[in-house]
Amino acid sequence: MAARTGERKPNQKTQENRGIKKVEKIRVLISDFIISMMWVCSGPLINLFVQKNLGIGKGHHLHGHESPTAEIMKEAVTILNLFVFAYLGKVSKGGAYNPLTVLAAAVTEDFDQSLFILGARIPAQVFGSIYGVRFLINTIPEIGRGPKLNVDIHWGALTEGLLAFSIVTVSLGLTRSIPGSFFRKTWISSVSKVILHILGSDLTGGCMNPASAMGWAYARGDHITKDHIVVYWLAPVVGTLFAVLIFRLLFQTQKKGKEGKKTKSE
Repeated sequence: MAARTGERKPNQKTQENRGIKKVEKIRVLISDFIISMMWVCSGPLINLFVQKNLGIGKGHHLHGHESPTAEIMKEAVTILNLFVFAYLGKVSKGGAYNPLTVLAAAVTEDFDQSLFILGARIPAQVFGSIYGVRFLINTIPEIGRGPKLNVDIHWGALTEGLLAFSIVTVSLGLTRSIPGSFFRKTWISSVSKVILHILGSDLTGGCMNPASAMGWAYARGDHITKDHIVVYWLAPVVGTLFAVLIFRLLFQTQKKGKEGKKTKSE
């Protein structure tokens, strides 16, 4: 009897661990859905807040573009918004609104975790964005129609690919060089995202987020077009994979160089 009891204990622990992992996965999926829904709503609401509540409206536009005052105010509020979502990600223990962020992590994870990210987390972010846009349009019909491709498909794909490559590289570099500083890491990441968004805004909307782009494209009915799939999905994914690959190669080279120096010193 004692032997049988001893055999059951490891099985019970294994079942408990599996139960905990399932609960954690469900919590992450719910967090991804809610945060993605909130994120896709936040950008248009910031524009509306700057234009109406701060008195910077259509009359302050210059040659079809926003005035410098409106642009500065909008980007300042955007940086604050990025801090809020970074904090939400921390509080939710990993909740994210951008498929590129979790895709970069999936490359370095084991098979089961990668499958969970690709098959569950990214779809949760996409559905969260779709429902967020639908809620926003039904609540405030004049809110807009999201990012649009203003150049040909080749320039659009190149733009979104380079933007994704840049932001993922920054993110990986911050994770490696500043592992513990939340404020510094979030500040550098937020400013980088704002700068990259400005650079790509006139070409593709500077989206750098396939889930958000999918939400707006689904609302417009052009989510299965070649332009959308190539520019807002394929190009950012390729840019992300290149960023992870190059970062890993550089890190391995630096690691080998340090080990070589230690060996010589010994």
